[in-house]
Amino acid sequence: MRIVLLLDEGTPYREIIEKLGTPASTISRWKQRYEEDGLVGLATIHPGQPPQKLTAELRARVLERTRQAPPDGSTHWSLRKMAAVMNVSKNLIERIWKEAELKPHRLERYMASNDPQFEQKAAAIIGIYLNPPQNAAVFCVDEKSAIQALDRLDRCLPLSPGRAEKHGFEYYRHGTLSLYAALNPKTGEVIGQTAPRHTSQEFVAFLEDVVATQPADREVHIILDNFSTHKTDLVKAFLQAHPNVQFHFTPTYSSWLNQVESWFSKLQREVIDRGVFSSVADLKRKILRYIRLYQKAARPFRWKYSDVSKRIPSW
Repeated sequence: MRIVLLLDEGTPYREIIEKLGTPASTISRWKQRYEEDGLVGLATIHPGQPPQKLTAELRARVLERTRQAPPDGSTHWSLRKMAAVMNVSKNLIERIWKEAELKPHRLERYMASNDPQFEQKAAAIIGIYLNPPQNAAVFCVDEKSAIQALDRLDRCLPLSPGRAEKHGFEYYRHGTLSLYAALNPKTGEVIGQTAPRHTSQEFVAFLEDVVATQPADREVHIILDNFSTHKTDLVKAFLQAHPNVQFHFTPTYSSWLNQVESWFSKLQREVIDRGVFSSVADLKRKILRYIRLYQKAARPFRWKYSDVSKRIPSW
């Protein structure tokens, strides 16, 4: 009766839900009964279950059960599944999860570093970003290997009102290439060079090109990961021939400390994921064109790590 009276006063659904704690489906059901049968329709034929109250004991039991595996062998809980197990309404479960900020349907992945010197190495790299050596050049270097030149077998349907761009499901692989990139974290500018293979020789050749962009006596700091091609005899010989160049390796499984990875993600989204390439040469041309045009508006990444509560510890 209170629902119908509130509706008659013109009270919107949202206010009724907040005031009476009843779901929108119940409001609609009683409204329909009153419109069809008048006061007779408001008579309770099936009294149903008594209203459920959210107690501290019930909340604790639900939260504890949520941390356990569902009994049916599935990997995570749903509202209806938890409601059936706890013998309460799904709206009550939804309220408990919302208050506790629990989202069983969500999954996030992480990579924990096992480097015993994680703290020291991470601090050294972040220190270079925040306070680089005076008059020195800093580059974040890495390679993106095995980029596929994928060509769609069916024509692409362009974007139109009410319809997203569509690509055919089938594709043809023309081959792959690797991309070496060096990001200047101070300016955001990128030096890029493609290579047919991912070898130590190609890597050293790229380093030579990067160092050649700086005056011969300038100190150059290069941030890179622990990939095997970065530590070969050829690389050691390069360092001996260039005493002004210093490497700074990220901790293991911590490539996110290398800012060039952010630029690779941007390249992946804007060029590769939806790209159509008729050949490896076409892929190379489009990547280098993107780098060339990117330079005209390059800006440094606003790279920060402000939420310490989400820090992944090293083990």
